[in-house]
Amino acid sequence: MDVKLGEPTVVLPAEETKKGLYFLSNLDQNIAYPVRTVYFYKSASRGNEDVAQVIKDSLSKILVHYFPMAGRLTISSEGKLIVDCTEEGVVFVEAEANCMIEDLGDVSKADLETLGKLVYDIPGARNILEIPPLLIQVTKFKCGGFVLGVNVNHCMNDGVSAMQFVNSWGEIARGIDLKIQPFMDRTILKARNPPKIEFPHHEFATIEDVSGTDKLYEEELLYGSFCFDQDKLEMLKKKATEDGVMKKCSTYEALSAFVWRARTEALRMHPNQQVKLLFAVDGRSRFVSPMPKGYFGNAIVLSNALCKAGELLKNPLSFTVGLIDKAIDMVTDSYMRSVIDYFEVKRTKPSLTATLLITTWTRLSFNDADFGWGKPHSFGPVNLPEKEVILFLSHGENGKGINVLLGLPASAMKRFEALMEI
Repeated sequence: MDVKLGEPTVVLPAEETKKGLYFLSNLDQNIAYPVRTVYFYKSASRGNEDVAQVIKDSLSKILVHYFPMAGRLTISSEGKLIVDCTEEGVVFVEAEANCMIEDLGDVSKADLETLGKLVYDIPGARNILEIPPLLIQVTKFKCGGFVLGVNVNHCMNDGVSAMQFVNSWGEIARGIDLKIQPFMDRTILKARNPPKIEFPHHEFATIEDVSGTDKLYEEELLYGSFCFDQDKLEMLKKKATEDGVMKKCSTYEALSAFVWRARTEALRMHPNQQVKLLFAVDGRSRFVSPMPKGYFGNAIVLSNALCKAGELLKNPLSFTVGLIDKAIDMVTDSYMRSVIDYFEVKRTKPSLTATLLITTWTRLSFNDADFGWGKPHSFGPVNLPEKEVILFLSHGENGKGINVLLGLPASAMKRFEALMEI
Protein backbone atom coordinates (compact mmCIF):
# COMPACT_ATOMS: atom_id res chain seq x y z
CA MET A 1 0.00 0.00 0.00
CA ASP A 2 1.29 3.44 -0.99
CA VAL A 3 0.01 6.46 0.89
CA LYS A 4 0.48 9.96 -0.48
CA LEU A 5 0.50 12.58 2.27
CA GLY A 6 -0.77 16.13 1.73
CA GLU A 7 0.83 19.14 3.42
CA PRO A 8 0.25 19.16 7.20
CA THR A 9 -2.06 21.95 8.36
CA VAL A 10 -3.08 23.10 11.84
CA VAL A 11 -6.64 22.95 13.19
CA LEU A 12 -7.35 25.64 15.78
CA PRO A 13 -10.19 25.69 18.33
CA ALA A 14 -13.36 27.23 16.82
CA GLU A 15 -13.58 29.77 19.67
CA GLU A 16 -11.11 31.36 22.03
CA THR A 17 -10.20 28.97 24.87
CA LYS A 18 -8.57 29.13 28.27
CA LYS A 19 -4.87 30.06 28.11
CA GLY A 20 -2.05 29.35 30.54
CA LEU A 21 -0.57 26.24 32.13
CA TYR A 22 -2.72 23.12 32.54
CA PHE A 23 -1.80 20.76 35.38
CA LEU A 24 -1.07 17.09 34.64
CA SER A 25 -1.36 14.72 37.61
CA ASN A 26 1.29 12.21 38.73
CA LEU A 27 -0.79 9.48 37.04
CA ASP A 28 -0.18 11.29 33.72
CA GLN A 29 3.58 11.71 34.18
CA ASN A 30 4.89 8.19 33.72
CA ILE A 31 3.08 7.29 30.52
CA ALA A 32 4.14 10.09 28.20
CA TYR A 33 4.46 8.13 24.96
CA PRO A 34 2.48 8.24 21.71
CA VAL A 35 -0.53 5.95 21.30
CA ARG A 36 -1.39 5.42 17.64
CA THR A 37 -4.75 3.99 16.63
CA VAL A 38 -6.70 3.57 13.38
CA TYR A 39 -10.47 3.55 12.72
CA PHE A 40 -11.74 2.08 9.42
CA TYR A 41 -14.94 3.43 7.81
CA LYS A 42 -16.90 2.55 4.70
CA SER A 43 -20.50 3.57 4.14
CA ALA A 44 -22.84 2.17 1.49
CA SER A 45 -24.65 5.52 1.26
CA ARG A 46 -21.90 8.15 1.65
CA GLY A 47 -18.58 8.55 -0.19
CA ASN A 48 -15.38 10.08 1.19
CA GLU A 49 -15.35 13.34 -0.85
CA ASP A 50 -16.08 15.65 2.10
CA VAL A 51 -14.60 13.56 4.91
CA ALA A 52 -11.50 15.71 5.52
CA GLN A 53 -13.62 18.87 5.82
CA VAL A 54 -16.15 17.23 8.17
CA ILE A 55 -13.41 15.79 10.41
CA LYS A 56 -11.54 19.12 10.44
CA ASP A 57 -14.59 21.28 11.21
CA SER A 58 -15.78 19.01 14.02
CA LEU A 59 -12.22 18.77 15.43
CA SER A 60 -12.09 22.57 15.59
CA LYS A 61 -15.37 22.57 17.59
CA ILE A 62 -14.44 19.73 19.99
CA LEU A 63 -11.16 21.49 20.83
CA VAL A 64 -13.21 24.24 22.49
CA HIS A 65 -14.33 21.63 25.07
CA TYR A 66 -10.98 19.79 25.24
CA PHE A 67 -8.74 22.86 24.94
CA PRO A 68 -5.47 21.31 26.30
CA MET A 69 -5.37 19.09 23.18
CA ALA A 70 -4.63 22.26 21.18
CA GLY A 71 -1.72 23.21 23.47
CA ARG A 72 1.89 22.06 23.68
CA LEU A 73 3.74 19.92 26.23
CA THR A 74 6.43 21.63 28.28
CA ILE A 75 8.27 21.16 31.60
CA SER A 76 6.96 22.88 34.73
CA SER A 77 9.06 24.67 37.36
CA GLU A 78 8.83 21.40 39.37
CA GLY A 79 10.44 19.47 36.51
CA LYS A 80 7.20 17.72 35.54
CA LEU A 81 5.22 17.57 32.30
CA ILE A 82 2.57 20.25 31.96
CA VAL A 83 0.48 21.57 29.05
CA ASP A 84 0.94 25.13 27.88
CA CYS A 85 -2.51 26.04 26.52
CA THR A 86 -1.25 28.16 23.63
CA GLU A 87 -4.09 27.42 21.14
CA GLU A 88 -1.41 26.37 18.63
CA GLY A 89 -3.79 23.69 17.43
CA VAL A 90 -3.78 20.07 16.28
CA VAL A 91 -1.65 18.96 13.32
CA PHE A 92 -3.91 17.57 10.57
CA VAL A 93 -2.92 15.70 7.40
CA GLU A 94 -5.09 14.56 4.52
CA ALA A 95 -3.74 11.54 2.62
CA GLU A 96 -4.69 9.20 -0.24
CA ALA A 97 -4.05 5.46 -0.52
CA ASN A 98 -3.58 3.76 -3.89
CA CYS A 99 -5.84 0.81 -3.04
CA MET A 100 -9.22 -0.28 -1.71
CA ILE A 101 -9.81 -0.54 2.03
CA GLU A 102 -10.62 -4.26 1.55
CA ASP A 103 -7.09 -4.87 0.23
CA LEU A 104 -5.78 -4.49 3.79
CA GLY A 105 -7.68 -7.63 4.87
CA ASP A 106 -8.24 -8.42 8.55
CA VAL A 107 -6.97 -5.40 10.51
CA SER A 108 -6.29 -7.52 13.61
CA LYS A 109 -3.75 -9.49 11.57
CA ALA A 110 -2.41 -6.56 9.50
CA ASP A 111 1.26 -5.71 9.47
CA LEU A 112 1.94 -2.91 11.99
CA GLU A 113 4.31 -1.24 9.51
CA THR A 114 1.50 -1.01 6.91
CA LEU A 115 -0.94 0.41 9.48
CA GLY A 116 1.75 2.90 10.51
CA LYS A 117 1.37 4.64 7.12
CA LEU A 118 -2.15 5.65 8.21
CA VAL A 119 -1.02 7.63 11.28
CA TYR A 120 0.97 10.86 11.10
CA ASP A 121 4.21 11.41 13.02
CA ILE A 122 6.32 14.57 13.22
CA PRO A 123 9.41 13.85 11.11
CA GLY A 124 12.71 14.37 12.91
CA ALA A 125 11.18 15.03 16.37
CA ARG A 126 13.86 14.37 19.00
CA ASN A 127 11.56 14.13 22.02
CA ILE A 128 7.90 14.42 23.04
CA LEU A 129 8.18 18.17 23.68
CA GLU A 130 8.66 18.62 19.91
CA ILE A 131 5.47 16.69 19.14
CA PRO A 132 2.01 18.26 19.62
CA PRO A 133 -0.18 16.20 22.01
CA LEU A 134 -2.55 15.26 19.17
CA LEU A 135 -1.88 14.51 15.47
CA ILE A 136 -4.64 13.48 13.06
CA GLN A 137 -4.44 11.86 9.61
CA VAL A 138 -7.42 11.12 7.35
CA THR A 139 -6.59 8.68 4.53
CA LYS A 140 -9.04 8.25 1.65
CA PHE A 141 -9.23 4.95 -0.20
CA LYS A 142 -10.24 4.34 -3.82
CA CYS A 143 -13.41 2.47 -2.75
CA GLY A 144 -14.94 5.53 -1.01
CA GLY A 145 -13.86 4.38 2.44
CA PHE A 146 -11.42 6.17 4.73
CA VAL A 147 -9.25 5.63 7.80
CA LEU A 148 -8.96 8.02 10.71
CA GLY A 149 -5.47 7.79 12.21
CA VAL A 150 -5.12 9.22 15.74
CA ASN A 151 -1.74 9.84 17.37
CA VAL A 152 -2.18 11.09 20.94
CA ASN A 153 0.27 11.31 23.83
CA HIS A 154 -0.83 8.96 26.63
CA CYS A 155 -0.13 11.69 29.22
CA MET A 156 -3.23 13.46 27.86
CA ASN A 157 -5.65 10.61 28.47
CA ASP A 158 -6.13 6.95 29.31
CA GLY A 159 -8.33 4.65 27.22
CA VAL A 160 -11.61 5.71 28.85
CA SER A 161 -10.83 9.42 28.35
CA ALA A 162 -9.51 8.87 24.82
CA MET A 163 -12.77 7.20 23.79
CA GLN A 164 -14.80 9.92 25.50
CA PHE A 165 -12.91 12.48 23.39
CA VAL A 166 -13.23 10.61 20.07
CA ASN A 167 -16.92 9.73 20.62
CA SER A 168 -17.74 13.35 21.57
CA TRP A 169 -15.91 14.51 18.46
CA GLY A 170 -18.12 12.14 16.44
CA GLU A 171 -21.24 13.59 18.10
CA ILE A 172 -20.24 17.09 17.03
CA ALA A 173 -19.57 15.83 13.47
CA ARG A 174 -23.13 14.40 13.43
CA GLY A 175 -24.56 17.67 14.78
CA ILE A 176 -25.75 16.30 18.12
CA ASP A 177 -25.13 17.49 21.68
CA LEU A 178 -22.32 15.99 23.74
CA LYS A 179 -23.53 13.06 25.84
CA ILE A 180 -20.70 13.62 28.34
CA GLN A 181 -19.31 17.02 29.31
CA PRO A 182 -15.60 16.72 30.12
CA PHE A 183 -14.41 17.36 33.68
CA MET A 184 -11.05 19.06 33.09
CA ASP A 185 -9.65 19.73 36.57
CA ARG A 186 -6.87 17.20 37.21
CA THR A 187 -5.83 18.81 40.50
CA ILE A 188 -8.33 16.45 42.20
CA LEU A 189 -5.49 13.89 41.83
CA LYS A 190 -2.80 16.14 43.34
CA ALA A 191 -0.30 14.55 45.73
CA ARG A 192 -1.04 14.99 49.42
CA ASN A 193 0.98 17.45 51.47
CA PRO A 194 3.01 15.98 53.03
CA PRO A 195 3.09 12.90 50.76
CA LYS A 196 2.17 9.60 52.44
CA ILE A 197 3.60 6.38 50.97
CA GLU A 198 1.59 3.56 52.57
CA PHE A 199 2.45 0.56 50.36
CA PRO A 200 5.68 -1.05 49.08
CA HIS A 201 4.91 -0.37 45.35
CA HIS A 202 6.82 -3.27 43.84
CA GLU A 203 5.83 -2.01 40.38
CA PHE A 204 8.87 0.30 40.66
CA ALA A 205 11.20 -2.45 41.95
CA THR A 206 14.24 -3.12 39.78
CA ILE A 207 14.76 -6.81 39.06
CA GLU A 208 18.11 -8.34 38.14
CA ASP A 209 18.10 -10.17 34.79
CA VAL A 210 19.60 -13.55 35.73
CA SER A 211 18.16 -15.23 32.60
CA GLY A 212 20.13 -13.32 29.94
CA THR A 213 16.84 -12.22 28.36
CA ASP A 214 18.44 -9.02 27.04
CA LYS A 215 20.66 -11.18 24.79
CA LEU A 216 17.58 -12.95 23.44
CA TYR A 217 16.09 -9.57 22.48
CA GLU A 218 19.02 -9.00 20.10
CA GLU A 219 17.12 -11.34 17.74
CA GLU A 220 14.55 -10.02 15.28
CA LEU A 221 11.38 -8.93 17.09
CA LEU A 222 8.28 -10.61 15.65
CA TYR A 223 4.70 -9.49 16.30
CA GLY A 224 1.83 -11.93 16.65
CA SER A 225 -1.91 -11.76 17.18
CA PHE A 226 -3.61 -14.70 18.94
CA CYS A 227 -7.37 -15.08 18.99
CA PHE A 228 -9.21 -16.54 21.97
CA ASP A 229 -12.87 -17.12 21.13
CA GLN A 230 -15.56 -17.63 23.81
CA ASP A 231 -15.02 -21.41 23.90
CA LYS A 232 -11.26 -21.07 24.46
CA LEU A 233 -11.81 -18.45 27.16
CA GLU A 234 -14.35 -20.67 28.95
CA MET A 235 -11.87 -23.54 28.76
CA LEU A 236 -9.19 -21.39 30.43
CA LYS A 237 -11.58 -20.32 33.21
CA LYS A 238 -12.51 -23.96 33.81
CA LYS A 239 -8.84 -24.95 33.94
CA ALA A 240 -8.14 -22.15 36.45
CA THR A 241 -10.84 -23.32 38.87
CA GLU A 242 -10.80 -27.12 38.41
CA ASP A 243 -8.49 -27.80 41.40
CA GLY A 244 -10.84 -25.87 43.73
CA VAL A 245 -8.17 -23.37 44.90
CA MET A 246 -10.02 -20.48 43.22
CA LYS A 247 -13.79 -20.58 43.65
CA LYS A 248 -14.33 -18.14 40.78
CA CYS A 249 -12.20 -16.54 38.14
CA SER A 250 -12.83 -13.77 35.61
CA THR A 251 -12.01 -14.08 31.90
CA TYR A 252 -9.38 -11.38 32.35
CA GLU A 253 -7.66 -13.20 35.25
CA ALA A 254 -7.62 -16.56 33.43
CA LEU A 255 -6.24 -15.13 30.17
CA SER A 256 -3.67 -12.90 31.92
CA ALA A 257 -2.43 -15.86 33.99
CA PHE A 258 -2.21 -18.12 30.93
CA VAL A 259 -0.34 -15.53 28.84
CA TRP A 260 2.07 -14.56 31.66
CA ARG A 261 3.05 -18.21 32.17
CA ALA A 262 3.38 -18.87 28.41
CA ARG A 263 5.56 -15.81 27.82
CA THR A 264 7.78 -16.68 30.82
CA GLU A 265 8.23 -20.19 29.39
CA ALA A 266 8.77 -18.95 25.82
CA LEU A 267 11.54 -16.58 27.00
CA ARG A 268 13.17 -19.52 28.85
CA MET A 269 13.52 -17.58 32.07
CA HIS A 270 15.77 -19.10 34.75
CA PRO A 271 13.72 -20.84 37.52
CA ASN A 272 15.21 -18.37 40.05
CA GLN A 273 14.41 -15.35 37.90
CA GLN A 274 12.13 -12.97 39.76
CA VAL A 275 9.30 -12.12 37.30
CA LYS A 276 6.76 -9.35 37.53
CA LEU A 277 3.34 -8.78 36.04
CA LEU A 278 2.07 -5.21 35.74
CA PHE A 279 -1.44 -4.35 34.63
CA ALA A 280 -3.52 -1.21 34.49
CA VAL A 281 -6.49 -0.90 36.83
CA ASP A 282 -9.07 1.86 36.20
CA GLY A 283 -9.34 3.79 39.45
CA ARG A 284 -12.46 5.79 38.57
CA SER A 285 -14.84 3.75 40.72
CA ARG A 286 -12.24 2.79 43.33
CA PHE A 287 -11.68 6.22 44.90
CA VAL A 288 -13.70 6.75 48.09
CA SER A 289 -15.24 9.85 46.52
CA PRO A 290 -15.89 8.49 43.00
CA MET A 291 -14.33 10.64 40.31
CA PRO A 292 -16.59 13.10 38.49
CA LYS A 293 -18.24 11.70 35.37
CA GLY A 294 -16.33 12.76 32.27
CA TYR A 295 -12.97 13.08 34.09
CA PHE A 296 -10.44 13.84 31.35
CA GLY A 297 -6.98 12.43 32.03
CA ASN A 298 -5.35 9.26 33.31
CA ALA A 299 -7.14 7.55 36.17
CA ILE A 300 -5.30 4.24 35.86
CA VAL A 301 -2.71 2.82 38.22
CA LEU A 302 -0.43 -0.16 37.69
CA SER A 303 -0.97 -3.05 40.03
CA ASN A 304 1.60 -5.83 40.26
CA ALA A 305 2.24 -9.47 41.02
CA LEU A 306 5.71 -10.93 41.70
CA CYS A 307 7.13 -14.44 41.97
CA LYS A 308 9.98 -16.68 40.75
CA ALA A 309 9.70 -18.03 37.19
CA GLY A 310 10.09 -21.63 38.46
CA GLU A 311 7.22 -21.13 40.91
CA LEU A 312 5.01 -19.68 38.20
CA LEU A 313 5.58 -22.63 35.85
CA LYS A 314 5.55 -25.56 38.27
CA ASN A 315 2.31 -24.55 39.99
CA PRO A 316 -1.16 -24.97 38.41
CA LEU A 317 -2.89 -22.08 36.61
CA SER A 318 -4.94 -21.38 39.77
CA PHE A 319 -1.75 -20.25 41.55
CA THR A 320 -1.12 -17.50 38.97
CA VAL A 321 -4.80 -16.50 38.95
CA GLY A 322 -4.59 -16.15 42.75
CA LEU A 323 -1.64 -13.75 42.45
CA ILE A 324 -3.55 -11.63 39.92
CA ASP A 325 -6.74 -11.68 42.00
CA LYS A 326 -4.83 -10.37 45.05
CA ALA A 327 -3.17 -7.66 42.93
CA ILE A 328 -6.57 -6.43 41.66
CA ASP A 329 -8.04 -6.33 45.19
CA MET A 330 -5.02 -4.34 46.38
CA VAL A 331 -6.11 -1.30 44.32
CA THR A 332 -8.09 0.77 46.81
CA ASP A 333 -8.41 4.51 47.38
CA SER A 334 -5.43 4.55 49.78
CA TYR A 335 -3.30 2.45 47.37
CA MET A 336 -3.95 4.89 44.50
CA ARG A 337 -3.26 7.94 46.67
CA SER A 338 -0.05 6.21 47.79
CA VAL A 339 1.00 5.69 44.12
CA ILE A 340 0.45 9.42 43.45
CA ASP A 341 2.52 10.34 46.51
CA TYR A 342 5.24 7.78 45.67
CA PHE A 343 5.89 9.51 42.34
CA GLU A 344 5.90 12.90 44.07
CA VAL A 345 8.75 11.76 46.31
CA LYS A 346 10.73 9.34 44.11
CA ARG A 347 10.08 10.52 40.52
CA THR A 348 10.87 7.05 39.14
CA LYS A 349 9.39 4.96 36.35
CA PRO A 350 8.22 1.36 36.83
CA SER A 351 11.11 -0.98 36.00
CA LEU A 352 10.39 -3.40 33.11
CA THR A 353 13.20 -6.00 33.47
CA ALA A 354 11.71 -9.55 33.53
CA THR A 355 8.30 -7.86 33.44
CA LEU A 356 5.12 -8.30 31.45
CA LEU A 357 2.77 -5.29 31.22
CA ILE A 358 -0.77 -6.14 30.13
CA THR A 359 -3.01 -3.40 28.76
CA THR A 360 -6.67 -4.20 28.16
CA TRP A 361 -8.80 -2.41 25.58
CA THR A 362 -11.67 -4.92 25.56
CA ARG A 363 -14.09 -2.72 27.51
CA LEU A 364 -13.48 0.52 25.63
CA SER A 365 -16.24 1.87 23.40
CA PHE A 366 -14.24 2.11 20.15
CA ASN A 367 -17.27 1.09 18.10
CA ASP A 368 -19.18 4.25 19.04
CA ALA A 369 -16.85 6.57 17.10
CA ASP A 370 -19.36 7.63 14.43
CA PHE A 371 -18.58 10.77 12.38
CA GLY A 372 -21.57 10.42 10.03
CA TRP A 373 -20.37 7.36 8.09
CA GLY A 374 -21.65 4.85 10.61
CA LYS A 375 -19.59 3.03 13.20
CA PRO A 376 -16.08 1.86 12.30
CA HIS A 377 -16.04 -1.65 10.85
CA SER A 378 -12.54 -2.17 12.28
CA PHE A 379 -10.28 -0.59 14.84
CA GLY A 380 -6.74 -1.31 15.92
CA PRO A 381 -3.51 -0.13 17.49
CA VAL A 382 -0.55 0.70 15.27
CA ASN A 383 2.21 0.12 17.80
CA LEU A 384 3.06 -1.45 21.12
CA PRO A 385 4.85 1.16 23.27
CA GLU A 386 7.43 -1.25 24.76
CA LYS A 387 8.63 -4.79 24.04
CA GLU A 388 7.23 -5.82 27.45
CA VAL A 389 3.67 -4.74 26.61
CA ILE A 390 0.87 -7.12 25.61
CA LEU A 391 -2.47 -5.75 24.43
CA PHE A 392 -5.89 -7.42 24.85
CA LEU A 393 -8.39 -6.33 22.16
CA SER A 394 -12.03 -7.28 21.56
CA HIS A 395 -12.62 -9.77 18.80
CA GLY A 396 -15.61 -11.10 16.88
CA GLU A 397 -19.07 -9.80 16.04
CA ASN A 398 -20.27 -9.68 19.63
CA GLY A 399 -16.90 -8.54 20.99
CA LYS A 400 -16.86 -11.53 23.35
CA GLY A 401 -13.60 -12.96 21.98
CA ILE A 402 -10.18 -11.48 22.78
CA ASN A 403 -7.20 -10.90 20.51
CA VAL A 404 -3.82 -10.96 22.25
CA LEU A 405 -1.22 -8.79 20.50
CA LEU A 406 2.46 -8.98 21.44
CA GLY A 407 6.04 -8.84 20.21
CA LEU A 408 8.73 -11.43 21.04
CA PRO A 409 12.22 -12.39 19.82
CA ALA A 410 11.89 -14.80 16.85
CA SER A 411 12.90 -18.00 18.72
CA ALA A 412 10.65 -17.15 21.70
CA MET A 413 7.72 -16.37 19.38
CA LYS A 414 7.99 -19.86 17.88
CA ARG A 415 7.75 -21.40 21.39
CA PHE A 416 4.93 -19.01 22.37
CA GLU A 417 2.90 -19.98 19.26
CA ALA A 418 3.16 -23.66 20.24
CA LEU A 419 2.00 -22.86 23.80
CA MET A 420 -1.07 -21.04 22.42
CA GLU A 421 -2.39 -24.30 20.91
CA ILE A 422 -4.98 -25.23 23.52
